[in-house]
Amino acid sequence: MSHLTRFYLIRHGHTAAIDHSLAGRAEGTSLTDEGQRQVARMVVAMHGVPLTAVVASPLERTRQTAEPLARDHGLDVTVAPQFNEIDFGSWTGSAFVDVDADPRWRRYNAVRSLTPAPGGELLIEVQLRALRALLDLRDRHDGGHVAVVSHGDVIRGVLMYLLGMPIDFVPRLDIAPARISIVELSADVPRVVLVNGASVP
Repeated sequence: MSHLTRFYLIRHGHTAAIDHSLAGRAEGTSLTDEGQRQVARMVVAMHGVPLTAVVASPLERTRQTAEPLARDHGLDVTVAPQFNEIDFGSWTGSAFVDVDADPRWRRYNAVRSLTPAPGGELLIEVQLRALRALLDLRDRHDGGHVAVVSHGDVIRGVLMYLLGMPIDFVPRLDIAPARISIVELSADVPRVVLVNGASVP
């Protein structure tokens, strides 16, 4: 019999790329001092949660966010490529001021369901791989509490599916650095408990 598994979907802390460039999967994007302070506050907020696993995308910024949380709970970080950032293809590392003039960038943001980054992924593909990974984690940690440290649009994709929102509405969900969203999965109807929270109910 399947029990309720609770997932804490956490965006990585602040980096210098946020609001400036599409870091994507580029190497060397680490947390800023502010990002580290955000993570410290998140760890305090999560201290009383009986975590059974901490999972992170492979990128440096997510692992830097996940490691203090795992350490606080006496756990190791499990790296899961399925929660990796969107592949932005040839836009990876580009400044927003440079892509703003590209009509493909405007189309990408207007019709995200049908428009991938040049040489990159569709958001719906990201949504699918992340949801499959959550279902696998649900089965492996049946009845547990699992923290998943990932990226803004990956978390938005998961939440939009569970909330029944069209994927083109992605700009409507605010997922800030080091904030916590909570979803519950069982064999029955999934439940969204919290979106973009600073504390845990």
